[in-house]
Amino acid sequence: MVEPLAALAGARVVLGVCGGIAAYKAVDVCRRLVDAGAHVVPVLTADAQRFIGALTFSALASEPARTSLFDGGESIPHTRLGQSADLVVVAPATAKLIAKYRAGISDDLLTATLLATRAPVLIAPAMHTEMWEHPAVQENLDVLRGRGVIVIDPESGRLAGGDVGEGRLADPPRIVVAAGAELAPTRDLAGTRVIVTAGGTREPIDAVRVITNRSSGKQGHAIAERGLARGAEVTLVTATERTVPARIDTVRVATAAEMEAEVMARAPDADVIVMAAAVADFRPKAPWDRKIKKDEGLSEIVLEPTHDFLVDLGAAKPPGQVLVGFAAETDDVVANATAKLRRKRLDLIVANDVSQADAGFEVDTNRAILLDSSGSVEEQPLQTKLELADVILDRICGFRRTNLRKDS
Repeated sequence: MVEPLAALAGARVVLGVCGGIAAYKAVDVCRRLVDAGAHVVPVLTADAQRFIGALTFSALASEPARTSLFDGGESIPHTRLGQSADLVVVAPATAKLIAKYRAGISDDLLTATLLATRAPVLIAPAMHTEMWEHPAVQENLDVLRGRGVIVIDPESGRLAGGDVGEGRLADPPRIVVAAGAELAPTRDLAGTRVIVTAGGTREPIDAVRVITNRSSGKQGHAIAERGLARGAEVTLVTATERTVPARIDTVRVATAAEMEAEVMARAPDADVIVMAAAVADFRPKAPWDRKIKKDEGLSEIVLEPTHDFLVDLGAAKPPGQVLVGFAAETDDVVANATAKLRRKRLDLIVANDVSQADAGFEVDTNRAILLDSSGSVEEQPLQTKLELADVILDRICGFRRTNLRKDS
């Protein structure tokens, strides 16, 4: 496949910048797009210029920054920009821009360009947590996703005013990789039925409390999103509440038993199963159906093992199906992952040392070791979870090609 950054070479990218404190990060997005070989045309809203000057973008981009429908000597600049673009990226995208784009309102150069283009559109929202979580914003994003707009969800972190929460603009490298991935001319998973699991399951202690783990589901969701972009028919069985593109068949679950039921019911018809979820190994044996009061006291919680249905998937794997597992380890990573690979009859296992701060749970980067059934052990460098998702999918495509040759 064409590497995401390589796909940007020669591409004409309109970079829309909206008003918000995250506008300064758009400078880095611009620089990275140019470094990857893209021809970048910045378009700044009036609000964006309250935070950062157009001259900054003009100095870095391929053309001077555009700020108005009526300045610059062109009668229809939005038409030229929209028709000539290979991709439109809006970073940051504010709640106002998202609402106007959803409703088809055109009152400045950026919104007019968005409505005048048939190129792929990628938006990276950034706003305070309360705004990001508002039902109106989420509904607008769902509508845009349904129209094919690629949404790069924000991250959790420090926000304006010292607040901390979800709504922080995605890191510029992640935005640029997603832009390149959208342009990469590959549909190597077209027609492939893929099941992906994600997130940490939640096992009830009582009606309020649960036993869970630190898995954010980001890696599983990244695999689902990149599988969709590469043409797969994706079913995502997830234990998280993360937003999912509308074209992905999403099944929400909470417990290990619920995830098992949903995956096992669909497994016989799948071409690929990627078990990225951190399924609980233990659950309370007798959960209470009410909240346990603190003053009642609780001397112990008796645990029992959950059923390891990945073993069942390996035992019942039909010819040609590719089965991928994950191993989150803190020591003896390769040895433990190798044992799991063999015991569960996997084709590929993705092993993480989750004791590292920059890889594994709750972060946007990962550092993995890929082990397969042929005995190959391949250590991956630190990269974003979207980048690792494509590496994993590349390996899956290799297994698919091998299986097709065997069947022919």
